Amino acid sequence: MSITIKSIKGYYFLDVWIMANIVQQATLAFCKGYLNQHNDPCGRLYDQMTMAARSVTANIAEGCSRHQTSRETEMKLNDVARASLSELLGDFFSLSLQIGCEPWSKQSANYQKFNAIQLSRPQYSDDIEHDAWVHIQNERKKFALWTECADLSTRLNAMMLLINRNISMLQKMISSQLDRFKQEGGFTENLTRERVSTQREQAVAQGSPSCPVCGKPMIRRTAKRGTNAGRDFWSCSDYPNCQGTRNI
Repeated sequence: MSITIKSIKGYYFLDVWIMANIVQQATLAFCKGYLNQHNDPCGRLYDQMTMAARSVTANIAEGCSRHQTSRETEMKLNDVARASLSELLGDFFSLSLQIGCEPWSKQSANYQKFNAIQLSRPQYSDDIEHDAWVHIQNERKKFALWTECADLSTRLNAMMLLINRNISMLQKMISSQLDRFKQEGGFTENLTRERVSTQREQAVAQGSPSCPVCGKPMIRRTAKRGTNAGRDFWSCSDYPNCQGTRNI
C-alpha cells in the first residue's frame, strides 16, 4: 500500500460533518430562543449544550485530518463526537420531560416527514469554504419547518430526531472505519510495510543472499545485544515472521 499525505479538508464532504453543523446551528438557535434567566439562571445549561454541539463538529474535523496518519486516533475522536451527541440528546430529552413534551411516535406524520428528509451531495468548487457554508445553510433549511417552529414541543422533537440521526451516521462511520482498520491496518503498520518493501528492493539490487529458511532477500543488520553485539549479519527481510539469518 502506497502512503501519501494529503492536506485537503475531506470532512467538508462528509454528510456526518454537514449534519453535525446543522445540529450545532439548530442547538445554538434553540438555546438562544428558549434558555433564559428563569430556567437557566447561571447559564450553565446553555454553555453545556452549545459546547457539546461544537465538540461534535470539531472532533469529526480533527479525526478526519488524522485519517492518513492515525486511524486509531481518528476513530477515538469520532467516538468522542458520538459521546458529545449522546450528552446533547440527554439534555434535550431532560427538557422534554420538564415541560411534558411527549416524543413523537414513529407512526406520526411529523416523525415520518422529518425522517424522510435526505441530505444532498455537496458540489464544491475550489472555493470550498464559501461553497460549504452555502451548502450547509441550504441543507439546514430542509429541517427549518420543525427546528425553527414557534411550538416548543415541535422544536424539541425535531432536535432529538436530528441528533439521533447524527448519532446513527457516526456509528456507521466508526463501524466502517473499524472494519477497514482490521483489513488494512493503521498508518504505523503500513509505514513499516513500506520500509520493509524498500529494504527488500535495495537488498535485491545490492545482490544480497537469499534467506536459508524462506528464500526472501536478506538485509544487513547489526546485532544490538549478546555476545555478537556490534557485529553485522544477514537477517531475513521478513523478520519477525521469519527468523532466518546468515553470517557475514
